[in-house]
Amino acid sequence: MLILLAACAINAQAQQANTPAFSDAYAKTPAELAAIPATGGAGGSGNAKVQVVRLLGDPSRPGPYSQLLRVAPHAAIPAHHHAGDRVATVLSGTWHFGYGSRFDARKLKTLPPGSVYTEPANAAHFAQTGDEPVTVLITGVGPTDTVYENPADDPHAAH
Repeated sequence: MLILLAACAINAQAQQANTPAFSDAYAKTPAELAAIPATGGAGGSGNAKVQVVRLLGDPSRPGPYSQLLRVAPHAAIPAHHHAGDRVATVLSGTWHFGYGSRFDARKLKTLPPGSVYTEPANAAHFAQTGDEPVTVLITGVGPTDTVYENPADDPHAAH
């Protein structure tokens, strides 16, 4: 009964956000995913070169969610962390990803399409792209946020 209530709550939240819930049937090809417009929302870096596309659930609310990050070429995302564990898969492009409390190019690992990595809750990480755009699928449990290790790096903050 508790599982049924949780599923109903997640579905209701997703419908309010105009995003399918995990209990909905959902099947998209890469071309269909590419056609979904950016939605923004929780868990994004706020970087102008990063678009967030909510796919399933609502990352600002309790429950599972899935979202795409579309990252433009030559983007650098400073060290930050998120509430909640996240798992990511590189769908296209070459993603350069590292762990630590400050951006350090020596710690970047090159992740080609098909690579999987984790963003453990509250563990600082950073990333960058090269000459091509990158699309990453991120799945986690909300609510989530983005907290920059150096507040001066936060694009949302008034400096």
